[in-house]
Parts: sequence; C-alpha cells; structure tokens
Amino acid sequence: MSRIPRDRTNPAGKRPGKIGRAGKDAPAVEPLNIVHGALPSREVILRFIADHPQKASKRELAKAFGLKGDNRVELKHMLQELEQEGMLQKNRKSLIRPGALPPVTVLDITTRDKDGDLIGRPAEWPEDQGVAPAVSIRQQSPAGRQGKGKAPVAGLGDRILAKIFPAVDRGGPAYTARIIKVIDRRRGASMGVFRTAPGGGGRLLPIERRGEEMVIDPDFTGGATDGDLVEVEIARLGRFGLPRAKVLSVVGSVGSEKAISMIAIHAHGIPHVFPPAVIAEADAAKPASMSHREDWRDVPLITIDPADAKDHDDAVYAELDPSPDNPGGVIVTVAIADVSWYVRPNSPLDREALKRGNSVYFPDRVVPMLPERISNDLCSLKEGVDRPALAVRMSFSGEGRKNGHTFHRIMMKSAAKLSYQQAQAAIDGKPDDQTGPMLESILKPLWHAYEVMKRGRDRRQPLELDMPERKILLKPDGTVDRVVVPPRLDAHKLIEEMMIQANVCAAETLEKKRQPLIYRIHDGPTLAKQEILREFLATLGISLAKGGNMRANNFNGILAKADGTPHQTMVNEMVLRSQSQAIYGPENIGHFGLNLMKYAHFTSPIRRYADLIVHRALVGSLGFGEGGITPDEEAALDDIAAEISTFERRAMAAERETVDRLIAHHLSGRVGEEFAGRVSGVTKSGLFVALPDYGADGFVPISTLGTDYFIYDEAHQALSGERTGLGYRLGDSVTVKLAEAIPLAGALRFEMISEGREMPAAVRSFHKAGRRDRGQVRKKPGTRPPRGRH
Repeated sequence: MSRIPRDRTNPAGKRPGKIGRAGKDAPAVEPLNIVHGALPSREVILRFIADHPQKASKRELAKAFGLKGDNRVELKHMLQELEQEGMLQKNRKSLIRPGALPPVTVLDITTRDKDGDLIGRPAEWPEDQGVAPAVSIRQQSPAGRQGKGKAPVAGLGDRILAKIFPAVDRGGPAYTARIIKVIDRRRGASMGVFRTAPGGGGRLLPIERRGEEMVIDPDFTGGATDGDLVEVEIARLGRFGLPRAKVLSVVGSVGSEKAISMIAIHAHGIPHVFPPAVIAEADAAKPASMSHREDWRDVPLITIDPADAKDHDDAVYAELDPSPDNPGGVIVTVAIADVSWYVRPNSPLDREALKRGNSVYFPDRVVPMLPERISNDLCSLKEGVDRPALAVRMSFSGEGRKNGHTFHRIMMKSAAKLSYQQAQAAIDGKPDDQTGPMLESILKPLWHAYEVMKRGRDRRQPLELDMPERKILLKPDGTVDRVVVPPRLDAHKLIEEMMIQANVCAAETLEKKRQPLIYRIHDGPTLAKQEILREFLATLGISLAKGGNMRANNFNGILAKADGTPHQTMVNEMVLRSQSQAIYGPENIGHFGLNLMKYAHFTSPIRRYADLIVHRALVGSLGFGEGGITPDEEAALDDIAAEISTFERRAMAAERETVDRLIAHHLSGRVGEEFAGRVSGVTKSGLFVALPDYGADGFVPISTLGTDYFIYDEAHQALSGERTGLGYRLGDSVTVKLAEAIPLAGALRFEMISEGREMPAAVRSFHKAGRRDRGQVRKKPGTRPPRGRH
C-alpha cells in the first residue's frame, strides 16, 4: 500500500535483464520457453519464481510475461490457487516456493567450499523445515559494483544481509548471494564450558544440543579455569578423535549469577555492551525542548506497567466525548515516549539500536536496545516529570467503532505510575492511598472506555488463543525458585487494546500521507498447514471449512467447540502451530491474527526499532519538527525490515533457550524422579512431554516406549503400537521419569511410565489402510535415540 520511492526488487536501480537471461546481479539460468503476452502454465510460473526470486511479485510477473487485461486477472487467480495448494507462499511483498529463501536474507558465514568460496546459512531457520540450505557467497571487487563505491567484504563467522539468487550449478549449494552489508563481524567462534583435565589442558563441554566436545591443549587454555564459560576457535580437525580448540576469551564462571543468560547472549551474538561512542552520545543528551510541541502537562495521563518495570514508554487517559454528535462515545488518549527526538538517523545511538533491533528479556536481566540514560531516564515517562511524547487522541462511538483520530507532538507529565495489580485492585474495590484519589476521575473512565472499545474488538473477532504464559521467579543467586502463571487481568487487556488501536492509527495516518513505513504483518495460514489442522480436527469430530479465505473468527469457532473438553489444550496448540509468524515489512498484507487491515508498531520505541521508524515517519510526514525519517531510511526499509525480523527471532530463540537451561539446571538434581506431564508434541522420532508445573519440556525417544512397533500418524498426532493398538496422542496426560538433564544444553530426556491408551478406531483403521502412504515411521526397540530436538 505504501509508495516506496524506487523499485524495491532492483536496489541498484538498474534496468532488469531480459526474461530467461540473468541480470547483472543474478547468475545466468537456462532460458524459459515463453510466449510474450500469453498466459504461462503453472509449471512455467513456478520455474520463473524459483529462478527469479527478485521478480516474484504479482506485478513483476505480469510485467515479465507481458500480460494485460483478462490475462492479468487469470494470473492472479492462478497464483491464488498455487498458494492454496501450498506450492507458493507469501514473503512480505513477494511469492516464494515453500522452504525457499526470501530474496533478502540474513546469513551467517559458516565455512568454505573446496574452492575456498564462502558458504553461509540463514541466521534463523525453522526446526520443522530440516537443515537450513547452504548459500554460496559471491565476493565483489574492492572497488564495488561497476567501480562505484566500496563493496562490503565479509569473512568466516560474519553475519551479513544478502541478496539471494538461485544457483546455476545444481551440484553445489542451491543458492548464491551478493552481500548487501556486513551486520556483525567474527561469529565463527564456538562457546562451551571449560573443564580441566589431569596433566594440563582440558575439555570443552558444548552448550548446544547438537554440539560436540573438544580437546584444549595446555598451551591453548587462555587462562581458563574449571567451570569457566569460554569462547574458542577450532585449532585442528583430524580424521580421528575429537576436534582440538583454542580458547579465545573467558566469558565468566557458569556458577556465577546471570551466567545462564550470558550463554544465550554469546551463542546468538546478541550485542550487550554499548560502545563508548554510544554511551557518550547518550550521556550528552539534554532534555527535549518545547519546539513544535503542544503543552499537555495538565492532562492526567498515567502509566500502567508490570510492578518491576524500569522504563515506561506508554501512558493513557480517557474521558467521555462531549460532542452531541457522538452520544455514549469516548475519547481515548495514548501518549508514547518521543524516542525519535533523542535517537537521530545514522547517529551512533541509531546504528547501535538497529544492530540490536529490540530489547531482549531474560528471567535475570534485560539486554536493552538503548542505553539506560535514554531508556530508563530521558525517555521514560516518569511520574511528575516533564517528558516529550507523541500522542494520539482517538474518538470511539458507543458501539466501539473508531470515528477518527489525531496525532500530536507534546510535552507531558505523568500523573501516576501504577502497576497492573494496583490499578486492578482499585477497580475491584480495594484502592490504596495512591489510587483512591484518582479512582473516579481517572481509573473508572479508563475502564469505561475499555468496555466501549471491547465492543469493537468483539465485533472484529481477533484470534483468541488460550495459551497461558508462565513466568520464572528466581532466587537471589540466580537459580529457579518457582514457575508461576500470572493472572490475566482486565488491566492487561485494557492497555493491550488501547495500544493496538494506537498502532492502527499510526498505520492509517502514514498511509493517508503516502509515507513509506514498516508494517507489522501477519499472513494467514498456508493451505498445507490448514490441511494438517483439518485432518487433525476431523479426528475429534470438529470440521474446518476448506478454502483460502480463512479469517481469525473461523479459528475462534473451533476453539469455542473445544472449550471445556479434554481436547481444549491440544486444539489450542494445533491452531497455534497452523499460524504463520508475524514479521515486519514495508508492503502491507494486513495482520491475520488481529484481524486488522492496517497495523504498524508504534507504542514501544524504547524497546523496538520498528516503532522508532514509525515515529520518525509520523514526525516527518506531519511536520512535527526535528527527528523525522530521512530519504536514505525510506530507501532502506526493505533491508531494515528483514534485519529486525531476524533480530526478533534471534531474541525469541535466546529467551526460550535460557528458560530451557534454567529449568534443566533446576531439575538436574532430580534425575530418577517421576513427574506429571502432558504430551506436547508428536514426531516420527518420539514424544515431547511438557511439565506444566515447570514450564519446560523434554523428549521421550521412540526407542524407549516399549517392545511394540510404533507408527506415526500425523493426522491424529499420535504414536500407536501396531500390535497392541495402544499409544499416545497430543494432549495426553502422562507420567514420566526424568532420565537425564543436561543444564548447559537445556535438554531433558524422559522415560515413559504411563501405559499407552487404546487408540480411537480411526487410528487403528489407519494402520490397516496403507501406512506407508501417510509418511509414518516404524521403530524397533534398541534404535539409537535421536540427538536434540526434532
């Protein structure tokens, strides 16, 4: 929807090459037999998209094949059919083959081929898609393309942003890549825990589930002592025996507080130390002026956050709409910290923020996107302190429909800092000394406004998954105390809905101004995932309509049917697995889960770079003074969106792995004990079993389930014995014994104590109806158990 001021599929601005012949960026490919102006076959379209990923949008395809009029309409229908059949999937503005790399990808350079060329792999790759594809990196001449500028040069261990092309040589990697820029240098080092060995030297114990031990010679210990977390590089690989490594640096003792999160920080290359230039710029920052600002310091905006929050980037206020044209309506004001005033484009602060992409939250620490001077001080909407902000005033009808909104650049002064629990207690009739005086004037109007907005939300019907979030509480020494499920309060829902509507307003305003921006986009589930879900639901007697025009309320109907049944948790998990992952992109495809057509992250610029870009776009397009978006940023939105989407996945993986390691460490002294669990995943290799009381899961290898032949039934999400008919399904309550805990890798291995239950008749008939056509697997006892997650 947004107008990007250049051809995003051709960053260099060069004229594309002819069809069937590579452009200057791409390798040559075998020509296609194309009749210009004639509708191509499905096979030709698929081949063209595979060979020309940079031209894989509907508009570029029509242009490439010379299609006009009815043929363009037919092309659109054909592409929709290919999507519904799982032959194509959307990636921001492009179409790609399932499992294919998008045209712009973040790669980690991991090795060299026999000719010495660099080989990279995607920095983030879904586990359920197998091994990440290899990509051959093409280095350019030092003078750059066509001798203009300086070409980026990368080496082993670097993380790069790259343009992806299909490879010509089918005997090597499936892709080649051209470096757009180097994101991070020297990521080739491995991490592990150093253990001393008799006679000097030691061993490196891996911190990754698929890692292997290494030998460290006495001359290469780098001063490490037993139990130190160290960074190493491989010194020598032999044909026999373990690899030998050299210690590059000592990170710290794994027995120290916060060591567990440091493993994830280093393993994922998350920047956690601010360079001196960044700290200097932050320390030199002065309070914002009143230039181009409205004075809203008398508006009683308040912040409502977690009790332990150290930064406050959003404040809210609500009142009845005095307009006679809007009876029963409300006006809701959301004010967001004006980070764009302090973090200017291409400054040291800005470059470091983009490098991080977002703040990362661990149970024992936060790795912030911005230095504390900015995030916890100048941009934090502290109670009773003047703070700059961008505010949006939204008018809603009594039925919860948004009538309109306006943006303002303001100076505000928060009237109160409340916690969710504190605000909720006041509404529930237990105000304290702080909330009592503001109950009638501030809190009750906020809750009334939420009730009005909720009518609109209920009518919109976003996806309503019931997946409780667990929180780990730590002891003073950094180890696990207990795992809790915090209650979901109306105070949480109030802030969430007001932030969602503010994000909608940001996207709508920027689109109306024809201003390029970064959207938060969420595609609907692919036809292939829908079919897997449909087959599974059929085993429970729940139907899912066929067709590519699924909406969030279709899934809500399914969840409602499962509510209160023994299958409730299982159905929620399967619906969640069917969904795509939300990402950032400069081209709008809407947000499926929220059931919104226009959505952009605006409300958390302290902790998300995407929100900072949206703030700059609003400042620039609305004439709000300094700190607006620049033409260079507008031209780079595609690359920025790709980077921050990758960094978001990096943060999620690091946070998840840290929780796994903490729980594995917590349970490591309880090997041999039995636990109540629930089957949370069924694979060809075995069962994943979750421990609800601990927020962790472990693996039961199929080889340990018993003496029967076990058959994997994907449709029923079951492993069942061929001879006995007994087995296990997703969601089954089971008892398991902890057989092994590996804290450094965050891995738990269980043995099944519960006997399998009798499988439904549909599963038994599945055994007789041609098992090999369904992709099931049979495992004999004694089969070597798999390593790591699958």
